[in-house]
Amino acid sequence: MPLTPEEPQIYESVPGPRNAAGAARTPQASRTAAPLPGPRPSPRPAPPRADSKGPSTPGRPGAPRQGNPPAPRTPAAPTSPADSAAPAAATAQIQLVAATDATAVEIADETVDKLLDEGRAPGEILLLTTGEQHPWAQHELSFGEDAYWRQLSEGEDVFCAHASAVARTSPRTIVLLAVNGGTDPEAAAALPAALEKAGEQLIVCGDPQRLRALL
Repeated sequence: MPLTPEEPQIYESVPGPRNAAGAARTPQASRTAAPLPGPRPSPRPAPPRADSKGPSTPGRPGAPRQGNPPAPRTPAAPTSPADSAAPAAATAQIQLVAATDATAVEIADETVDKLLDEGRAPGEILLLTTGEQHPWAQHELSFGEDAYWRQLSEGEDVFCAHASAVARTSPRTIVLLAVNGGTDPEAAAALPAALEKAGEQLIVCGDPQRLRALL
């Protein structure tokens, strides 16, 4: 189905060796087709909330891995919500990253890591899911929608949301869409909606054959 008056260029990639900035990370266990595992532990949990029922907050995408110091990043200029919410553009590039429903969120998290290692500011990145909510979003929503959506308006960090709520999100420079479930019509509707929010690039993590059919 056409997305824009001018067909965007689509680049496909598959997860490969991490770049030099991420080479020091501990290799992850091999993936299986099992249901999506729970969030990976973060060595630097967010400060505990007074109303928190758990010991720590599930790691936000881009959190440092256990036992490895964070890779040095290029300092980014302070941004305001208006700065981080880049205007959507019809010329945003689309990149496909191969993943299954079970691994789409994990692959999206790894892609966020790479973007941050390359010097992207966290507030430039929006991560959407078509199936189950990202573990971080599930945890933050447990404290109420007001506190959850306030983090989007603050524009300081990577924000995770469900594709069905994309209308409530603000445009950002880079949007990742993890196709981790949902029906074909739901995924097909999520693709143009996510592209509309992307200022420079839309990265779609999912089954390439299925995604090409939907595109």
